[in-house]
Amino acid sequence: MTNSELAARVYRTAHLTGTFLLRSGATSDEYFDKYLFESDPALLAEIGAEVSALLPAGADGLAGLELGGVPVAVAASQASGLPALFVRKQAKPYGTARLAEGGEVAGRRLVVIEDVVTSGGQILASTAELRALGAEVDTVVCVIDRESGGAANLAAAGLDLRPVFTMSQLVAAAA
Repeated sequence: MTNSELAARVYRTAHLTGTFLLRSGATSDEYFDKYLFESDPALLAEIGAEVSALLPAGADGLAGLELGGVPVAVAASQASGLPALFVRKQAKPYGTARLAEGGEVAGRRLVVIEDVVTSGGQILASTAELRALGAEVDTVVCVIDRESGGAANLAAAGLDLRPVFTMSQLVAAAA
């Protein structure tokens, strides 16, 4: 399957029409439900292979961000053989009380994995915490870059964003 065919499948699977209340409070007649492509096992496996192909040499692990980055990180882990860690938005106050579950962070070169990047705000916050815990993080791989300033915001923090698709590519492939 070509990248363009995969893009069309992702778009067809996740693009919804109707009336939707957005986080901003505005309403829209379109919505992109990323969980629909993340919950399709065959589609997620193909996406994991594409994410795996974008990983930099020398990575020690994949840091999937809660919630959407976790299934993508697991799929990319299966495709690449690199271990996946699961990064919370904040450390839980019980149990292990860790920010990242699934292995040690300190001294590892981690690639942050996210499903969709808009502004990159949560990526910046999580990366700062991972770095404070001793991880080396310089690359973010995502399934979709919404092309809403995230790449520039991440670059300002020394992070290279590598999207499988941009939203423009998804829309063009679906046409």
